[in-house]
Amino acid sequence: MTSHGRRYAFYPGCSLELNAAAYGSSIHAVAERLGLELVEIDDWNCCGATEYWTQEKLASCAIVARNLALVPDGTEQVTAPCAACFLNLAKVDELMRENSRLAARVNEALAAGGLTYEPGRVRVRHLLDVLTCDVGERAIREQVRRPLDGLRVAPYYGCQIVRPHGGFDNPEYPSKMDRLLSWLGAEVVDYPVKSHCCGGHMTQISEPLALELIHRLLRAAAQYRADVIACMCPMCQLNLDAYQGRVNSQFGTNYRLPVLFVTQIVGYAFGLDPEELGLGLELVEAAPVLRRKVAAGKGG
Repeated sequence: MTSHGRRYAFYPGCSLELNAAAYGSSIHAVAERLGLELVEIDDWNCCGATEYWTQEKLASCAIVARNLALVPDGTEQVTAPCAACFLNLAKVDELMRENSRLAARVNEALAAGGLTYEPGRVRVRHLLDVLTCDVGERAIREQVRRPLDGLRVAPYYGCQIVRPHGGFDNPEYPSKMDRLLSWLGAEVVDYPVKSHCCGGHMTQISEPLALELIHRLLRAAAQYRADVIACMCPMCQLNLDAYQGRVNSQFGTNYRLPVLFVTQIVGYAFGLDPEELGLGLELVEAAPVLRRKVAAGKGG
């Protein structure tokens, strides 16, 4: 295990306990290998995702700010791997910094639970930012035991991580995941829809529209001959993985594209146990593709 002496508060969010369990297990496996200390926030609560914001702004801010307030004193950074969680934490911190009246009302609500939050006390980071900027290329390359030569990966960022409150990558054409994957030896395909929306919860509101959005993402990955799609958002992974069958029925296609969390791919390149990384929990099985392509890249 490499020790970087880096310690972060960790906000897992609800999805990592259920449909994105593979994301959670692979994050912790990769963090342990890299010597990153991720300390889960004690008694954290749901960030409200996107729906809560349509109901009541003050309540939405308060339930998110509660998580920031729970970050222990002396811990200056919190990392959140879920796109919606990251966006909400960063957004609330920014809103409270920019609007003192809102900050006062949020702290009045927090005071009912014996808490307070000073805007700006905690820096909100996405895990991708931590891996590419804090850990960096050299340390990542040093851990590679199973180079991904021969594996073509489409990097899918989704619409929330890099905009509007991310600030750590280009909001229209991000590249940090591309670089991370290239450090593992993978061939990163040109993926022009990398920051387009997957539809989020639109599958529950207007399935035809949602399937059209998902189809565009799968079609682009297939057109650029990707073997797998790498993502960083539980909602994105769920939509692209679980709805491939419906997309195929709707559009007469035959997509069978594995959709993995980027930390699963990192862990696989590090030589970690596939089961520890949650490989096999996805609906479109990735293991056969990984074995075949990575072996072919080594010359058989």
